Amino acid sequence: MRAADDAVLPPPATVDGCGPPPAPGRTAPAGDGAGGPGTGGEVVHHPVNSEEDLVRLRHAVRAATLQAEFSLVDQTRVVTAASELARNAFVHAGGGTVAIEVLRHSDRRGLRLTVTDQGPGISDLDAAFTDGFTTGPGLGHGLGGARRLMPDFHVRTAEREGTTVTATRWVSP
Repeated sequence: MRAADDAVLPPPATVDGCGPPPAPGRTAPAGDGAGGPGTGGEVVHHPVNSEEDLVRLRHAVRAATLQAEFSLVDQTRVVTAASELARNAFVHAGGGTVAIEVLRHSDRRGLRLTVTDQGPGISDLDAAFTDGFTTGPGLGHGLGGARRLMPDFHVRTAEREGTTVTATRWVSP
């Protein structure tokens, strides 16, 4: 479920103080994302501007889920969510960037996906989460489906300024 503070979206789109993503490639290690001490993994940025990029992204997310030691079922959940979110950026915004970060905090491991685009934004976020709602050629299950697959899910969007989705899943004990 979306947090109450996400119901009214502030302009412009940012997530947890993050600005626009850097150029595609690797960046320095980041924090753990849990608001406390820990070691986040290296953040790897993947462009999503073609069908081939979507395939490469799915392979990269799968590799990251293996590194984080997710179960096979949770690997499938994370890869599916990443694929849906990246495809939304590609289809509705003309492309974007996906940052993949393996998280480590104390004895917990997880994965954070940050999907950023500079497209038109989502004008009606509540409708976009409704199964069957679409403004494109798909079935309208992408955004809501991804939210169901990733327990920690946040969207920041502003019309004509783009959208950033941050989705995190932790390895089940």
